[in-house]
Amino acid sequence: MINRLIGEMPKIGIRPVIDGRLQGVRESLEIQTMNMARAAAQLITENLRFPNGQKVECVIADRTIGGVAEAAMCADKFSRAGVGVSLTVTPCWCYGTEVMDTDPLIPKAVWGFNGTERPGAVYLAAALAGYAQKGLPAFGIYGHDVQDSTDTTIPEDVKAKVLQFAKAGLAVAQMRNKSYLSIGGMSMGIAGSYVDQEFFLDYLGMRTEVVDMSEIIRRAERGIYDHVEYEKALAWVKKNCKEGADLNDPDKQLSPERKTWEWEMVVKMTLIARDLMIGNPRLAEAGFGEEALGHNAIAGGFQGQRQWTDHFPNGDFMEAILNSSFDWNGIREAFVVATENDSLNGVAMLFGHLLTNTAQIFSDVRTYWSPEAVERVTGKKLTGKAADGIIHLINSGSTTLDATAKQQKDGQPAMKPFWEISEAEAQACLDATDWPAASLGYFRGGGFSSHFKTDGEMPVTMSRVNLIKGIGPVLQIAEGWTVQLPEEVHATLDVRTDPTWPTTWFAPRLTGKGAFADVYNVMANWGANHGAISFGHIGADLISLAAMLRIPVCMHNVEDEKIFRPAVWNAFGMDKEGSDYRACDTYGPVYGKTR
Repeated sequence: MINRLIGEMPKIGIRPVIDGRLQGVRESLEIQTMNMARAAAQLITENLRFPNGQKVECVIADRTIGGVAEAAMCADKFSRAGVGVSLTVTPCWCYGTEVMDTDPLIPKAVWGFNGTERPGAVYLAAALAGYAQKGLPAFGIYGHDVQDSTDTTIPEDVKAKVLQFAKAGLAVAQMRNKSYLSIGGMSMGIAGSYVDQEFFLDYLGMRTEVVDMSEIIRRAERGIYDHVEYEKALAWVKKNCKEGADLNDPDKQLSPERKTWEWEMVVKMTLIARDLMIGNPRLAEAGFGEEALGHNAIAGGFQGQRQWTDHFPNGDFMEAILNSSFDWNGIREAFVVATENDSLNGVAMLFGHLLTNTAQIFSDVRTYWSPEAVERVTGKKLTGKAADGIIHLINSGSTTLDATAKQQKDGQPAMKPFWEISEAEAQACLDATDWPAASLGYFRGGGFSSHFKTDGEMPVTMSRVNLIKGIGPVLQIAEGWTVQLPEEVHATLDVRTDPTWPTTWFAPRLTGKGAFADVYNVMANWGANHGAISFGHIGADLISLAAMLRIPVCMHNVEDEKIFRPAVWNAFGMDKEGSDYRACDTYGPVYGKTR
């Protein structure tokens, strides 16, 4: 398991706080309090991993925390240990503000034990009031049912909240001090590919690195890439990436010699883009020490259209392979690369990747197909989860090959963390994909677009970040399913857009009201032309993450009982979504306050 970025993976700090009164009270609580801390650490370490496969580590304070001196000792240890997320646990009354975690940059939660022997709930309420009064939003965790003081188990509802908080908090911590790499600038006037550096810095704690697309040409022409790996990659591509049909007009089709050069070029582009993101020590061995360092990019985007694609092969192969969980070096963590440098969709992809550890789908939110329109065009009725209509998710061939739905989990189609993917599954994804010649109407410089369909029903979540003048960033979420249409229906609908691109048919879960009254309204309320699609129903995790980052959620179909935000959000009104906006506006971006 390799950490390909600079910096250690963040740890979760467990803070066991206690009633500081010695001579009987504190002594009676030491074992129970430390057992809570150890149980929380065990829960987290046994259930959570980072996208690179490394297990999440927890750091427990050396002693229980009964006052400000011990709180300072804990903070010092956490600082030296690289703690990025803080969970306070207690079964009893403690001295509220004296034992609290006051680091404004670390996501924090408090778990108060629900027992009758000691007032853990009383401390929880007092602590959350203190955090609210000091402007430090904290998540409150409290079990539904009373436990005996000798019960060391963690109730299921507490487990769910601890893990939901921990996943979101670790996502926040992983983004901090990393980079978004913008290769090129704005693509075709797409607002999302105007990379707003203030947004990345203030809300995500990330740098924005900008490299002109000419850097790819410089490195390709001057041989600034690993030549041994290039030969290996090219041989792998010839074996595993079958060329698809060329649907361009016969008199406009490119020559076999040109296509051979294009395959060589797109492989070099993939190597170079990866090296730009994370560096490559082999370049230093070849005398290119500066280029070997990379940009420590946890995500990136490639402009492509039109200045590049009017002359050079498109970026579809490069983006699709990087966004997949495998290449010529084997099965590995997927990268996050946004087509058309749509950085805001890249951020949504990054959120999904950090929360699920899986590859992400990048798609145009292209067409709403009503049941009536489908029947008119195909003569067939939509059934199952597609019965109320579908949204055609399709882009020019940059989608992860994991989206072929050829991986399996519990006997069902899935997109899995790379360490769970078998060689046979990776090969099945490759075999389900062909690479037609790019449409020269769109891509005058040629290239190859991935072509497949998502061939199975999977639970997925579509999300998107948008920047709204006067508000700032907002997040949209739509949970639903990929659906598998009858082949004749798929074929009829698919060719009406572009038969050389990958297709995912999406059926959002409807609630009967608002933006989710029907599928048409989901499409009509989507805020931009792109969406990021993650495996699983992760809307609740996204909501918790957004609250930590002070990004309000403007659209979602997550059940109320799954929504978990900092406790102080309740002070901003009884309307959950309105209170979310007011709280985010009041607290503002976490990192913006430090500048």
